[in-house]
Amino acid sequence: MRQPEDAPQAFQTAWNNHDMESLGALFHEDATFVNRFGHYVRGVEEIVKLHAPIHATIYSDSTLENELIDVVAISDGAAIIHFWSRLTAGAAHPAGPHAVDTLILAVLTRQAGEWRIKALENVTLTNPRTGAAVLRDEQGS
Repeated sequence: MRQPEDAPQAFQTAWNNHDMESLGALFHEDATFVNRFGHYVRGVEEIVKLHAPIHATIYSDSTLENELIDVVAISDGAAIIHFWSRLTAGAAHPAGPHAVDTLILAVLTRQAGEWRIKALENVTLTNPRTGAAVLRDEQGS
C-alpha cells in the first residue's frame, strides 16, 4: 500500500477475491488481529489461518464493502485509520444471506516505503440494549 488510505480498498479486494495470500500481505509479519467476535491472533500466519477456513466454507460467497472514515497521522511512518465495513454473507452461510456492519480500527506503519497493517480490530455494530446486530443505516450513522 502506498498510503494508509489504501488499506480499506486493499482489504476489501483481498476479501472479495477470497485470496488469503493477498490478505496476509497487507500485514506486518508480527501484526495483531482481533476479529468481530473478539478472537485475538498475532502474526501473518495466524491471521491467514483464522481466515482461510471461513473463506473456504461459510464466507466462500461473501463480499465486503469498505468505506474510509478517517486517517490520523501519528508520525511520518505511522497512522491510525478507521473504516466502515459491510460484510454481505451469501447462501453458503448457515444463517443464509445477510449483512453485518463493523467498524474497523487499524494501525499502519511504513517500512521501506510501503505501508502495512501493524494491528487491526473489528467491532460489530450492535444495539446496546439488546445486543442485536444493527446496520449503520438503521442507527442513522
